[in-house]
Amino acid sequence: MPAGDYRKKISLSESGPGDAGKTGSWRIVRPVIDPDVCIPGRRNAPACYICWLYCPDGVISRSVPPGIDYQYCKGCGICAEECPTKAITMVEESSFIKE
Repeated sequence: MPAGDYRKKISLSESGPGDAGKTGSWRIVRPVIDPDVCIPGRRNAPACYICWLYCPDGVISRSVPPGIDYQYCKGCGICAEECPTKAITMVEESSFIKE
């Protein structure tokens, strides 16, 4: 870049699942989607995807209904907080441990 040229450099790459690494065993809660309350699940059509938009790890799919890649989900709860129909609840990880 010539001296005095202050054009902003931008990245053309997009983040994807796993950019922050696999979660491991430290997550204490995980999001669970109720397809009967979720807008895409209820309408059986692509719509909403607010959870996908706000997920900082990019682990929510834009499928009908949306799916979550728990290998990379950190359990932050942003998706549950942003869901307009409250279709996502945060469930304690201990309830998923097989005995």
